[in-house]
Amino acid sequence: MKELLSDYDFQSHMIALNDLDINYIKEGSGEKTLLFVHGLSSNADAWSKNIDALKETYTCVALDLPGYGKSSKPDVTYRPTYFAEVVSQFIEKLELQNIVLIGHSMGGQASVKLVIHHPEVIEKLILVAPAGLEQFSEASAKIMESFLTEDAVKNTTDEQIVKNYSLNFYEQPEDVSKMIADRIRIKEASDFDAHCKAIVSSVSGMLHDPITNDLQSVSQPTLVIFGDQDMLIPNRYFNPTLTTKAVGEIALAQIKNARLEFVENAGHFVQFEKPSEVNALIQKFVEGR
Repeated sequence: MKELLSDYDFQSHMIALNDLDINYIKEGSGEKTLLFVHGLSSNADAWSKNIDALKETYTCVALDLPGYGKSSKPDVTYRPTYFAEVVSQFIEKLELQNIVLIGHSMGGQASVKLVIHHPEVIEKLILVAPAGLEQFSEASAKIMESFLTEDAVKNTTDEQIVKNYSLNFYEQPEDVSKMIADRIRIKEASDFDAHCKAIVSSVSGMLHDPITNDLQSVSQPTLVIFGDQDMLIPNRYFNPTLTTKAVGEIALAQIKNARLEFVENAGHFVQFEKPSEVNALIQKFVEGR
């Protein structure tokens, strides 16, 4: 699969964690480390616009989670807690210090698990359109799992891939075409089946490894960022009466030291659609302003 992905905007490196090969980006040399964790069907390159600006002030590190990008795709249960443990091992192996953890969507849910289980390694937490705040009934979860199968992911048409990406944005940037091209290209990769399995398992993992009861135990200062036109959170089919604002306020109410910000005219992939606004919010929060 490595040869079938476009080059990332920044040079990537590989590190061995037990039986895993984890691909990552590391730019900048600032005292504080911004550690970026991507969402479902994504990879470290999704943070390129944020790293490009923030590397001048901070050490910026983004990894491909197992199952995604150029990292290993093991046959495991891909739950947020699993990702959290891998990221914890990654932090230890790279000897990262003064960490502000930044997680998007699925990566946000995994980031909550990380600060719950390893609170001593993270100074501050930033959740960008995090998954896991809205709840689903057992019946809704079963429906989602029945529709999202490995075959369904494998057989997604190019046209549907384009449509799926458009749902992430209020006004889709032109350079999303690179992501779309990568997603189409990896259908020919030797480990595509393992990647499809990881996606299906990740969705199931998010449903069965919730953070509802974890939020009150988050001790770190936390910034929550949503695009005000997010069409993916909340789920419009299963939670039609819930709004993105209401989802964000769940975090505000449950996390002891939380701040909630909405970026205007931005969708779910807010850090890519409105990077300048998100970067400014990150820097303000990291510097304690």
